[in-house]
Amino acid sequence: MSKTDRIMIFAILAMGAVVVASNIGVQFLVADGWLTWGAFTYPLAFLVTDVTNRLYGPEKARKVVLAGFGVGLLCSLIGTQIHGEFGPLVTLRIALASATAFLAAQLVDLGVFSALRERRWFVAPLTSSIVGSVVDTALFFTLAFAGFLAFPAAWGDVSWAQEATAIGPLWVGLALADWGVKLSVAMLALVPFRLITKNVTQSVAH
Repeated sequence: MSKTDRIMIFAILAMGAVVVASNIGVQFLVADGWLTWGAFTYPLAFLVTDVTNRLYGPEKARKVVLAGFGVGLLCSLIGTQIHGEFGPLVTLRIALASATAFLAAQLVDLGVFSALRERRWFVAPLTSSIVGSVVDTALFFTLAFAGFLAFPAAWGDVSWAQEATAIGPLWVGLALADWGVKLSVAMLALVPFRLITKNVTQSVAH
């Protein structure tokens, strides 16, 4: 097995670990209920995608994304079968929102990164992560909680998310808090992005 193959396997495992950790972390609230632990782990998916894209190009990065998508679907399926105090841990509506947002955001990240890959080293990962985060947050929270979208009631009750706040429905505030975390992680992730890509490139050259 070549070094490239080993690194690709590691990238796929890393993406899978991020997705699993995020699906578990989303069950636990922090910051007075405005965030979950999943908000802090999920943005690392962009780091995995961007590192793979920088090292091996968009085609291999797309394989890593699709592997993460598959793991996410499996987690959602398992979640719909586990019942907690208020029903399934993952409702059908949230499962749909999560899968759609993940795939769309990661593919957008891939496209933006590829278009900017020849710029200074930080431009592509930072810009693609920010744009991808906007897409992910907007799609997930709108599909999962927006009251103006008509989903079957059996897919999940979202009446609680319509509670009025100073900035609109509660789900809008939750989305803004989530995006704020994603933005912070995107900037912090530039450090491991630079270290990983530089070290791997140097080791391959030697």
